[in-house]
Amino acid sequence: METIFHALTYFGNEFALFVISMVPIVELRGAVPLGAALGMPWFEVLAISVLGNMTPVPFLLLFGRKILDWLKTLPLLSKPAHWYEEKLVKKAVRINDYAKWGLFLLVAIPLPGTGAWTGVLAATFLNMKMRQALPMIFLGVLAAGIIMTVGSYGLLGAIRLF
Repeated sequence: METIFHALTYFGNEFALFVISMVPIVELRGAVPLGAALGMPWFEVLAISVLGNMTPVPFLLLFGRKILDWLKTLPLLSKPAHWYEEKLVKKAVRINDYAKWGLFLLVAIPLPGTGAWTGVLAATFLNMKMRQALPMIFLGVLAAGIIMTVGSYGLLGAIRLF
C-alpha cells in the first residue's frame, strides 16, 4: 500500500488525494485524514477529496447496475459481488421510505460500508433517477467531507481560515 501511495505522490499530493478519494470503500473518508497527515490546508483537502469522490458518481449512476451484473459473471469477483448486492439490498430496503433523505444519510455518515459508491448502488436498486440521486449523493459526500475535516483537523483547525 505504501508503494502505491508513493507512486501516486510522484504526481503531487493533490493527485494522490484525488485518486484515493475515488477508490471504493476508502473514498474521502481515507483521503481527508491523509491530507491532514501530509500537512495540507483543510480547505484544499476538502475540495480535492469531494471532487475526487464525486468524479465517478455520474458514470456509476448510469452504469452501476450493469457493472454489478457483469462482476457477478466473473469467477474471481462473483462471490464478493453477490455479497455486496445482498448488503445493498438490505440497506436500500431501509432507506426506501425516505428515499432521497435516506440516500443522503447513507452517504453522509462516515462509517464503513457507507459512502458515494454504496449510495449509487442503493439509488440504482431504488430505481432513482439521476436528477434525484446525484444532488443527494453530492450533499452526502459534502457532509461526510465536513465531518471528516473537522475530525481530522480538529474544530479549531477546521474553522481557521489560513
